[in-house]
Amino acid sequence: MIAPMAEPAASRPGPRLPAPLLAVAATFHNVALRRILAAYVGFSLAEWSSWIAILVYAYTQGGATETGVVALIQLAPSAAIAPVAASLGDRVRRDRALRFAYAAQAVSMGATAVALLGGAPNWVVYLFAAAAAASVTLTRPVQAAILPALARTPSELTAANVAAGTVETASILIGPVLAGVALAVSNAGAVFAASAGVTFIGALLVNGVRAPAGEYAGDLHPEATVSPGGLRGAIADTLAGFGMLAREERPRSVVALLGAASVLWGALDVFLVVLAIDLLDMGDAGVGFLNAALGAGGLLGAALSVALIGRTRLALPFVLGIALWAIPLSGLGLLPLPLAAFALLAVAGLGRVIMDVAGRTLLQRVAPERMLARVFGVLEGIDMAALAIGSILAPLLIGLLGAQGALVAAGLALLLATGASWRPLRRADAMGIARPREIAILRGIPMFAPLPPPAIERLASQLVPVTAPPGTDVVRQGEHGDRFFIIRQGRVRVAVDGRVVREEGPGESFGEIALLRNVPRTATVSALEPLELLALDRRPFLEAVTGQPASTLAAEGVVEARLGTGGRTDAGA
Repeated sequence: MIAPMAEPAASRPGPRLPAPLLAVAATFHNVALRRILAAYVGFSLAEWSSWIAILVYAYTQGGATETGVVALIQLAPSAAIAPVAASLGDRVRRDRALRFAYAAQAVSMGATAVALLGGAPNWVVYLFAAAAAASVTLTRPVQAAILPALARTPSELTAANVAAGTVETASILIGPVLAGVALAVSNAGAVFAASAGVTFIGALLVNGVRAPAGEYAGDLHPEATVSPGGLRGAIADTLAGFGMLAREERPRSVVALLGAASVLWGALDVFLVVLAIDLLDMGDAGVGFLNAALGAGGLLGAALSVALIGRTRLALPFVLGIALWAIPLSGLGLLPLPLAAFALLAVAGLGRVIMDVAGRTLLQRVAPERMLARVFGVLEGIDMAALAIGSILAPLLIGLLGAQGALVAAGLALLLATGASWRPLRRADAMGIARPREIAILRGIPMFAPLPPPAIERLASQLVPVTAPPGTDVVRQGEHGDRFFIIRQGRVRVAVDGRVVREEGPGESFGEIALLRNVPRTATVSALEPLELLALDRRPFLEAVTGQPASTLAAEGVVEARLGTGGRTDAGA
């Protein structure tokens, strides 16, 4: 993890809050984060309220069958659209993408409200509602992608995720209640109208958010902000996100487990109905009470997740959260008693929030920064598909194993998947280990200085120590270049065509030109003293430098300085 930095703190004298709480408080001193989190409150309430409203409307129109069909109509397109739509966050400035997301939600929810209040045919209402559900899938991926650039420290990033998780958990509890009150005094159209209003306010709030200068390609090359080919380019970008996850074990393991946990979440909607009515004999009202227990546990989990702030390792909390989510749900099958059910569901809700905060923060650390929106878009699509799959699998499991056996089997399946993913998760976690000396060295190199905290953490974790005795040629002119080097201790001599052009010492670097220009080494670099080097392989070097326009400019400045005036004077790059 990044070296300790000065965390914003209150200037007033008095008792000092614990460090995690200070980090949470610091997010509200960060104007951009404060705006995003305030907008997210309205977004989350609108998401849950509108979901309840359209399902209730469908039930009044055609009973349980139409309700199920409408749920599928909303989830299936959202699962398909989310990864493609979220690629917008990697193709334009992410602050603009976030503003677009909120504006799209306000328009689509407003259109649904007009259709409902105007008495439009059901198919028109469901079409607009599906568009609203699809627009909702854009916000979370873009928000997850922009937070690392806006957070000033790694602790602040985790704190922002904790705050967002708290908002979402509270909305799961409060949103349906608000929808119920609104439906009792009015109708579904009023709920969608209110949802459109709060998301429009969210659009105004995020309109004041600006990504750091030089953060995106659009800052330097406006014509390149959208990939060529329009929709075709968006699909290509999305496929690149899937391709990265297929290649990269560490982010793939996190996404896979979050998706598996969402399958259980989708199945739980069915299980709770069966549990309340058939196993516990609590009647229809019992379904609401059980969901409330889940939400109450989630609020407690949000409070406890503050302890994750400042942790360099998140794999263990992530797995612990999954276990606390899965084991109690299996326990429901073994102890189908009302009091036990409330307690177990509260623990499950607690675990789900810890799992979500730890998993998403870990994914922000290990996924390539330039592809964050696409990665979280893929996750959003997987979540939607997993919810639908879970709701379909639950009745099948109940038919095969009975209600109690199905609950036990579903929880155990998630635990087995978690056990199989433990080793990749530990490797992912290694990228977050604090390496203060390495990070300080990287910060001193102009091409790496603009990188956001998670990106520079990731880069520091990929540095490999290399030693060389005096007289050794570290790189030779004309050979293939596959590494970038930073001098940690000792001095080197740089020679071009046998002519010595300069010497370099601690803190200086060489090897970038062969990687950036894809040419053979243009100089020989020899050790004058015992050397301690830090080596970075070609792929992570290029991902870091070319993924940040400010870093690209700094790197090109180095190349031009070494090659531009008076011939070839580079350092073996």
